[in-house]
Amino acid sequence: MTEAVKTESGAETGPARIEQPWMRRSGAFQGAAAALLLALGAWQGLAALSTTSAQNRLRAVMTMPAFLDGRATGAVNHVLAHLLPADGMLRAAGGLLRWGVFDSGGPQLRVGCDDWLYLTEELRPWPEAEANMAARAAAIGRIAGRLAQRDIALVVAVVPDKARRHAEHLCGAPRSAQAVARYDAFLTALRPQPVTVVPLLAPLQRQDPAFWRTDTHWNQPGAAAAAEAIAAAVGGVTPALPLTRGEQFATTSADTETNGPGDLLRLMSLDQMPDWMSSWARPKPDRQMVESTAAVGGEAAGGGGGLLDETPAPEIVLLGSSYSLNANFHGRLQQALESTVVNYGQAGGAFSGAAAAYFGSEAFRDTPPKLIIWEMPERAVVQPLSDMDRKLFSLFE
Repeated sequence: MTEAVKTESGAETGPARIEQPWMRRSGAFQGAAAALLLALGAWQGLAALSTTSAQNRLRAVMTMPAFLDGRATGAVNHVLAHLLPADGMLRAAGGLLRWGVFDSGGPQLRVGCDDWLYLTEELRPWPEAEANMAARAAAIGRIAGRLAQRDIALVVAVVPDKARRHAEHLCGAPRSAQAVARYDAFLTALRPQPVTVVPLLAPLQRQDPAFWRTDTHWNQPGAAAAAEAIAAAVGGVTPALPLTRGEQFATTSADTETNGPGDLLRLMSLDQMPDWMSSWARPKPDRQMVESTAAVGGEAAGGGGGLLDETPAPEIVLLGSSYSLNANFHGRLQQALESTVVNYGQAGGAFSGAAAAYFGSEAFRDTPPKLIIWEMPERAVVQPLSDMDRKLFSLFE
């Protein structure tokens, strides 16, 4: 509603707006909503900054040089991006929307059929893949030659992609020609090198399934099959370097069934969804009876005696990626080899993480083993060379 307004001289200035009650209520509501959002944001930010993880990250950059060069700002941004109390809920909502509406796992995953999930990095092409593969194969040859000079045998175990072993569940998920050819190409590149290679595709094909549906790693039967194949290959490598311990190991399973590891569900931000929602809110989790392996006689695998006992140098060392840390592969390998194996596997270690750390360590320098088993994922051998790769190469130049 409007009406004309007159000035002191009597001239009309035009209509004036008369504020309606609903307008006042709307303005008050918008102001309250804005204040609430600001308060929620402030609470989330302060709660994130007060966590132990945030304090540990920020403590190192609370200096004037760090503030001036941007490191302090970067640390605060990281905390606010990853440690908000509502972060998990918001990520889960996004994952639920992607899965439920678009049948998608996000940029890092591809969804196959029957709730099978695959890492995108297994399927995509990589730049300069052939050169990267050749550099790594040549490095393996140099390392094997140097180890042989010290009477140390090297066995390389190549873990095929989950998308290779279980291509039947891709169901249209795109897989590059480079990814299809990669496994055989790497084995061909290793053929002229002075190293024993164990291709693990064939033994894994005898297990069905050999990998988890919702995790990128092999499952327990797959890990056991890989361990047996490696042990068989070791038997033909070490006659001149006999393994002397002859230890016995036994594997037992848990009494109750639990969900499998599900790292791909975590990438989808759906790992915290309750199981009763699995039929529609997320892929159904894998189930497992968790296995564990121990030395016969009650000692944990690799256990020693008292503090004053003389501990012999390890005969066998395992280098590798997260495959070496999952599905009781380490325990099954000890059982198959009848010998303690010292595990230097690294989660996220890819091709060179564990190898660079071990070959540069005092443990390798002072107490070298007789045999090194180097497990490496197929998908890692073509990816761009990393600083860790270059560090490893420099140790054997």
